[in-house]
Amino acid sequence: MNKTNNKSPISAKLRDNEAYMKERVGFDVSFDLGYREISVLKKNIQMYYVNGLVDDIIVQELIKKMVEINDFESNTKKIPEIIKNRLVHHQVEQVKTMDEAVDQILSGLICVFIDGVDYAFIIDVRHYPGRTPEEPDTERVIRGSRDGYTENIIENAGLTRRRIRDERLRLEMLKVGERSKTDICISYLQDVADDDFIRSVKEKINAIEIDGITMADKPIEEFIMERKTSPFPLVRYTERPDVAANHILEGHVHIIVDTSPSTIILPTTYFDHLQHAEEFRQAPAIGTFVRLIRYLAVFASMYILPLWLLFSLEPTLLPQGLEFIGPTDEGNVPIAIQIILGLIGMQFLRLAAIHTPTAIATSMGLIAAVLIGQIAIDVGLFTSEVILYVSISAVGSYVTPSYELSIANQIVNIILVILTGLFGLTGFMIGLVLHVLLLVRLRSLKSPYLWPFIPFNAEAMVYILFRVPVPFSNKRPSIVHPKDNYRQPLKKS
Repeated sequence: MNKTNNKSPISAKLRDNEAYMKERVGFDVSFDLGYREISVLKKNIQMYYVNGLVDDIIVQELIKKMVEINDFESNTKKIPEIIKNRLVHHQVEQVKTMDEAVDQILSGLICVFIDGVDYAFIIDVRHYPGRTPEEPDTERVIRGSRDGYTENIIENAGLTRRRIRDERLRLEMLKVGERSKTDICISYLQDVADDDFIRSVKEKINAIEIDGITMADKPIEEFIMERKTSPFPLVRYTERPDVAANHILEGHVHIIVDTSPSTIILPTTYFDHLQHAEEFRQAPAIGTFVRLIRYLAVFASMYILPLWLLFSLEPTLLPQGLEFIGPTDEGNVPIAIQIILGLIGMQFLRLAAIHTPTAIATSMGLIAAVLIGQIAIDVGLFTSEVILYVSISAVGSYVTPSYELSIANQIVNIILVILTGLFGLTGFMIGLVLHVLLLVRLRSLKSPYLWPFIPFNAEAMVYILFRVPVPFSNKRPSIVHPKDNYRQPLKKS
């Protein structure tokens, strides 16, 4: 890929800069590019901005203040200093190249050129269009905050900063995309997060060479992760600022991508995808109960169907007292085919619900679950037991907090059903072993995916299985290699 290395210096001749803007940026063609020229103490001044990305009221105020210079000032030798003092905004900086000026203009800032001056002033008046913070649909809680990240990177940074008012919180801004120039913010605690890990993440992001990342955070994930073919999510997405802030305090790195309400948490493990904010909004006993139920549901979403199929094909494997497990009527279609058709049908419903308006999706789901299921049983396509266990598996996938992990688990489920249907007990055991080996071999930026189960860490495993009360959760997870292992100072005896 060839990158354009446009480092043209800003000319002291205003008309040269104007010609550059018209030729390279299209200020005389694109309707959304704003331009205004005024005279201050007999010097021409030009302002460039993007109409849809700036606050009109601030633009008007800036123009008003510069025009008033003619009424109150007369020293023509200090025009740049006078203008800088009249730029009534809290963020003003100087740039000396046209490339920097154009990048800032297209990011929503105002650029001010002064005739006879070989640099420009940049004023940050960004006002991105977007929605107000609201609770994410996929991470709802019964009790807790109702705000959530939006598509505005400035608002997202503010939501994070509001929860961590620490002078050591760092929010570094990078740009990715030769054409899109998308803003990416990396946030972490300077005295907690691992320096080598932070450096590695920034190097991977800076090494990205692409025209643009219009799909926001997903391309970033695919560029920085080593294993790109695994169906299992190697990063955790969240739209909740409280979840992100909690991970930052643990020593994780948080990545915010402009135009995306989903933010990335690194590194992550399999068990991170099974956590939910609701567990930490309830009493520890209730949180533990909810967590264990969730683990059971996730286990059922992957293994209950292939296990039931195995017992149906080989009833001799059933323990005494469980002989009732298995279909009483096999129907017109082999059991394995019924299960696969049922799983595919559930994916049809999932996709249909995504592409259907919410009010209609609820009704459609009820009709599909009740009416179609019953008709399928009546015509002999499915047996009632197949409908039951496919439904349990589907509910287990919906209980999984991470959408990406639930889809990956469904893929594992289908593969296990196929292997069990073809090879019986041997196929089931081979599929199970391959599944575990795949998870063991996975790394999230060199962090073991199954930690703390493999490699085993007893203390960390307690925190995974149980919702430990906050006063006793004073250690950060060792998987992130924190500089400071303790989240709370140890009490003096």
